[in-house]
Amino acid sequence: MRKKIVAGNWKMNLTLAQGEQLINDILQAGLKLAEGQEVVVATPFPYLTKAKALLKNYPGFFVAAQNCASEKSGAYTGEVSAEMLQSVGVDYVIIGHSERREYFQESNAILAKKVDQALAAGIKPIFCCGEPLAIRQAETQNEFVAKQLEESLFHLTVEQLKDVVIAYEPIWAIGTGLTASAAQAQDMHAFIRSQIANKFGREAALHLTILYGGSAKPGNAAELFANPDVDGGLIGGASLVANDFVAIIQHLG
Repeated sequence: MRKKIVAGNWKMNLTLAQGEQLINDILQAGLKLAEGQEVVVATPFPYLTKAKALLKNYPGFFVAAQNCASEKSGAYTGEVSAEMLQSVGVDYVIIGHSERREYFQESNAILAKKVDQALAAGIKPIFCCGEPLAIRQAETQNEFVAKQLEESLFHLTVEQLKDVVIAYEPIWAIGTGLTASAAQAQDMHAFIRSQIANKFGREAALHLTILYGGSAKPGNAAELFANPDVDGGLIGGASLVANDFVAIIQHLG
């Protein structure tokens, strides 16, 4: 059975006090998660230990970092290693988010190293992939995403892949005024699953959790999550509003 996950990515938002209040507001909603359902809170680095403490008594709730270093250790001022994250109890780490790719020029090769570091530290990577507007307009999105998967994930073993979650980000539909339809999301998720099946086998593909990272909101979450290959969402702005995030979680099904 595939896991159903809603992950909230805070990005560079909220003070510690605001973040603590947000988590408490989410917990006070009294969510009852079904078997195989998870809620992941991806906070900035300074808040990880606080988030872990707040969530420790709530089954199905986990903490994610938003990034990790591509190296295990060394003279990399300002970087945070996967081993460091593991030492404070981090469960997941987001790798290859579209903003990291764009603003920090993270290549597929660098992201492959980050995936390796996370897995070696016992942390589950949430690996992001997706195409910008020019690629979508050229109708070459499948080839583009396939290359991202091949160059960052295809070196893994089937056993390693079991700890990987994939998040599809239609970059062209984030903050542009354009909207990705539920059908477009399903098409790409099905394509991603087919690529995994071709490389790792049908069984591995069937058990792979694929999240949608394209501006999911309470108003469209149910339609998105109803698709057979959409296993939840990587939520940005809506995860900063407790009522919205709770409503999206409730649509997990």
